[in-house]
Amino acid sequence: MKGQRIGYIRVSSLEQNNSRQLDGIELDGVYEDKISAKDTNRPGLQAMLGYVRQHDIVIAHSMDRLARNLDDLRDIVRKLTQKGVKVQFIKENLVFSGDDSAMSQLLLSVMGAFAEFERSLIKERQREGIELAKKRGAYQGRQKCLTPEQVSMVSDAIRSGVAKARIARNLGVSRETIYRYLRSNDLPSVS
Repeated sequence: MKGQRIGYIRVSSLEQNNSRQLDGIELDGVYEDKISAKDTNRPGLQAMLGYVRQHDIVIAHSMDRLARNLDDLRDIVRKLTQKGVKVQFIKENLVFSGDDSAMSQLLLSVMGAFAEFERSLIKERQREGIELAKKRGAYQGRQKCLTPEQVSMVSDAIRSGVAKARIARNLGVSRETIYRYLRSNDLPSVS
């Protein structure tokens, strides 16, 4: 019995381009996330896990697109292969089917560990670069979402009892932005 070829694509943010990941690969369906892979609670991933059936094959560009750490990678691959679904990683040129040899399991673990290690190195270099930029005075940090006038308006609205969700909606920002300003003491902490 022939199953479907299901693609899984993930980028970390809305601004990133995902078109290169499975370009030119014939697929019956694609599930996509534009979110960090810090955990497995991603809408596209969860929908794909619920959709695939025995004899299907899930295709991802690389291991780090499916999971950011080794534990999650092994868990996702195990869940899929236990359902009779094959998992293929294009970049690493690996396919896992559940009846894999000890060598295949070792490759999954080693390659997954390398991907996790590579991600840690990238974050470390990023932190070092930010520290050097701060010392040079070239790093300003995250740009403020709200102008001083908007902060004043938010402050007045909170004092007046307007719901934070409504304030955020009116300004076109997330509630978390409002809460971040509250935590940084830029706004009164009225509940």
